[in-house]
Amino acid sequence: MSNSLTNVLTFAVLGFMGVRLVTGLRRSRSTEGRSIVAAVVHNIGWRHVWPVPLLLTAVIAVATALVQVPGLSWGWWSMLGGIGNPVFGDSDATAGTVLEWIIPLTFMALLLPALPLFAYAEERMFRTGAQRWARGRRTLKVLQFGMIHAIIGIPIGAAMALSIGGAYFMWVYLRAFRVHQSEHAATIESTTAHTVYNGLLVILVLLAITLDAVL
Repeated sequence: MSNSLTNVLTFAVLGFMGVRLVTGLRRSRSTEGRSIVAAVVHNIGWRHVWPVPLLLTAVIAVATALVQVPGLSWGWWSMLGGIGNPVFGDSDATAGTVLEWIIPLTFMALLLPALPLFAYAEERMFRTGAQRWARGRRTLKVLQFGMIHAIIGIPIGAAMALSIGGAYFMWVYLRAFRVHQSEHAATIESTTAHTVYNGLLVILVLLAITLDAVL
């Protein structure tokens, strides 16, 4: 694939991601969006925070091992010269230019206010109703949660490792349902755990971008 075509495709992906993030930001300002964001933010507690470094360490360790397996390091975003998740906007196409840090910082600024909404959408898709599912369906949903990230461009091995996070969020959901006997309350609880996890990941990316720009 020629460099010019690769660059066109890369900026097309970045444009699409930018539109998605703007859409998420707008929804976070709607009445329904503000309600969900407020419910998640007000629900954050120490029980959501302390497991996240351990969870993230486990995901990174497993992902690092899996991408060493032939074929599992492939991802369409990395094939285009992208780095990590395309939602972070880091790519070889912008390397050495001012866009190298402007695009990721802009994407992060758009993403942060809508983090609870993106997490809520995934929790409704992969966790809500899990109290009625057989163990096999729960396992399938956990695996699907990880692998859907391969569709958005991250390497297959990394997507598989994200199933660890899916298993944790499933456990959080089921624990909350046992306590509250409410799908909504359980979904908000797992969404809160998911949001805190994603929030730490965004903070780490922002620190890496900042350090790279300074150094």
